[in-house]
Amino acid sequence: MISYNTKDWFTFIFHFHKSDTVRKLFPIMIAIGIYSALIGYLEVSYFKIGKNDYIHNIPIMHGMLGFVISLLLVFRTNTAYDRWWEGRKLWGGLVNNSRNLAIKLSAILKDENDRKFFRKFIPAYASILHKHLHDDDTGKQLFEDVDLEIDHHKHKPNQIKRIMYHKITDLYDAKKISGDQLIILNEELQAFTDICGACERIKNTPIPYSYSAFIKKFIFFYTMTLPFGYSVSLGYLVAPVVVFIFYVLASLELIAEEIEDPFGNDENDLPTKKIAENIKKHVEELI
Repeated sequence: MISYNTKDWFTFIFHFHKSDTVRKLFPIMIAIGIYSALIGYLEVSYFKIGKNDYIHNIPIMHGMLGFVISLLLVFRTNTAYDRWWEGRKLWGGLVNNSRNLAIKLSAILKDENDRKFFRKFIPAYASILHKHLHDDDTGKQLFEDVDLEIDHHKHKPNQIKRIMYHKITDLYDAKKISGDQLIILNEELQAFTDICGACERIKNTPIPYSYSAFIKKFIFFYTMTLPFGYSVSLGYLVAPVVVFIFYVLASLELIAEEIEDPFGNDENDLPTKKIAENIKKHVEELI
């Protein structure tokens, strides 16, 4: 995740990082600029269309559709950000659960071997979950047209949870913890699986295809019709104007695509590896 100063306006305006939407959209922006300039030339210089022609009234359509596309993009970006923020809250919950479990075990356990066991496996769950969520196959498990040869009995986060739960049960059988303490520890361990399941729900359930495809088509055809209506009013300036409008609309869609999967490898995705390392450091301090 990119670290930045939210109050440094000039850095935002004049700095371009490798994931900036300008870099990604630059080739198609050039193509749209050439297309718009060509339409402007044909209307103004070749066909000599004036303000009394019906084609000059096309911006009326753009005005009505502009409101619709703005609503769609607002909903799209809000939905994507909700997924990103929910992922962050889930990993924040994993940090707290790991700390709480470590604090309780540090007070309950007296044997150093038992403490060493949990000092290793509590951080291991976060580390394994990070790798599990960054596995491409995890994000394809619900796709009907993809046949994955996955051994679900080797779901790695579940295996780590199983080992820890068996250890807790062995400690209870050995009378090292009481029944009340078993119940308290069970609540913390259960939260691990709840967090894993919620993260998998975000990972393997993308935005519906029809919705995402419709927005892209809408942006494309909306932008492609802009030169026809504005060439008479703007002349050759229609090219940079249309390019700028396309940049704004397409950038919003690109940003939504990037953050809707917070467990990917993009620069703005969640730093789950760093969070897992912090969990390891905190647990080792507590137990």
